[in-house]
Amino acid sequence: MSKSRVQPLKQPSQQRSKLTVQAILEAAIHVFDEFGYAAGTTSRIASRAGVSIGSLYQYFPNKDSILTALAEQHMAEVLALSVRLLETLRTSTQALEPVLHDIVGHMIALHENNPGLHKLLYEEGLLPAQLRQTAKQAEQFLIEEVGRCLSLRPDVAAVADRQLQAYFVVHAIEHFTHRLVIDRAPMEFQLRGKAELVSMLQRYLRA
Repeated sequence: MSKSRVQPLKQPSQQRSKLTVQAILEAAIHVFDEFGYAAGTTSRIASRAGVSIGSLYQYFPNKDSILTALAEQHMAEVLALSVRLLETLRTSTQALEPVLHDIVGHMIALHENNPGLHKLLYEEGLLPAQLRQTAKQAEQFLIEEVGRCLSLRPDVAAVADRQLQAYFVVHAIEHFTHRLVIDRAPMEFQLRGKAELVSMLQRYLRA
């Protein structure tokens, strides 16, 4: 698949255009969730967004480009939130447990917005190829930064390999917050799952 087929045709500059693009993206999330990616046609997306198919094609040549835009938007949101949470981990004078509780809670809340999108991107393997390297680089950045933050906290055990410790922390949070959301677990199970993840991380970091 050529790169041009997964990139928007033009970037919206006016407020009205930006609202149209956002309406298309939000509609696509619902359509993909309801019909699946194969049956989630641009016609259905345009209808759900309340725009003509011609208006949709002004910005997106096909649904692959819409999925790419959704993936880019999601990755930007995750990175922005992660940077804020890293600052909390680094500077907070609170005990480790409430800090971890806050971090896990924010990550679950972010992923709860679009569980169907996360399933498409990560479970069904539809994360666009050109974004996989970006995702890997972001992941490595987070591991390095989490390692630095953990090394500054007196309530985290000293270990020989801080980056390995950070690797497991990052992937544990990523995996289990995704699972709780993608599986659409009942709220009571989500709350217990969140508490269990925090407890697991706390025991690991204080070992």
